[in-house]
Amino acid sequence: MTAGVLAAAPMTQDGGMDMETGRLAGRARADADAVGVLLVGSAPLGVAFSGGVDSAVLLALAVRTLGPEGVVALMGVSPSLAADEREAARQVTDFIGARLVEFETHEGENPRYRANNADRCFHCKDELFSRISAGVAAAHGIRAVAYGENADDALRPDRPGSQAATDHAVLRPLAAAGLTKERVRDIARALDLPCADKPAAPCLASRIPHGEEVTPEKLAQVEAGERALRALGFTDSRLRHHGHIARIEVPSREIARFADDAVRTEALRAVRAAGFRHVAVDLAGIKSGAFTLEVLSRRG
Repeated sequence: MTAGVLAAAPMTQDGGMDMETGRLAGRARADADAVGVLLVGSAPLGVAFSGGVDSAVLLALAVRTLGPEGVVALMGVSPSLAADEREAARQVTDFIGARLVEFETHEGENPRYRANNADRCFHCKDELFSRISAGVAAAHGIRAVAYGENADDALRPDRPGSQAATDHAVLRPLAAAGLTKERVRDIARALDLPCADKPAAPCLASRIPHGEEVTPEKLAQVEAGERALRALGFTDSRLRHHGHIARIEVPSREIARFADDAVRTEALRAVRAAGFRHVAVDLAGIKSGAFTLEVLSRRG
């Protein structure tokens, strides 16, 4: 096993889920078949895997097309990955019946990543794909690598990580087949994937405003605060790190829950325990890519 590889989980004995036992029919089946056509001939394939719905659907369709022996799920592990997300990702690969390889990434050692400019995601993805190319792929006989960019992602201006995928010749089968996020979720539901309705979960570094250094300490603060919010029953959350101030974003329909004294008191206690002095709730609710989109809008 190469240095930096943390674990390689074996496939389930029965090969995991039967890809045809769900409700794959109509457009969902046509989309699944279209992705499969693009994957033919790519085995052994490594799928850059986070446990989110996009990478999970790509992994499931790769197993459907190439068989469990022809696919390896590849998950980079660093302080920017929450422990809860890592465990949830393991459960998804178990459900699919795919082999999972976990390996360390060291984007935090790159001063350009720590500087946290609008291109931070590029340096993170570049580290991920470089680690795969530098040893993980050879150690596991991987011929090609794919990741879960969908057709909506391909049109967004706040996805600098896509350039790293281009630089490393990483495949984008979902986007290439024209699958939007909605259509990806349709396939996930048809296959009964446990993450089918899971909200997007960007890395913890996305909670730190651009221009402010990314550190393991800040990432740990964000992780602890968001874990507490999940424990309180919020379906989704972002804890934005503004020095001594934590700015909480939750779905707008759930903001009113902070009016409950028990919820407000526990949220305040837990977020302060994470290391913040002041805790605020953003009345605008959750906004994906908030910090990057703000920078891009200023650039015009």
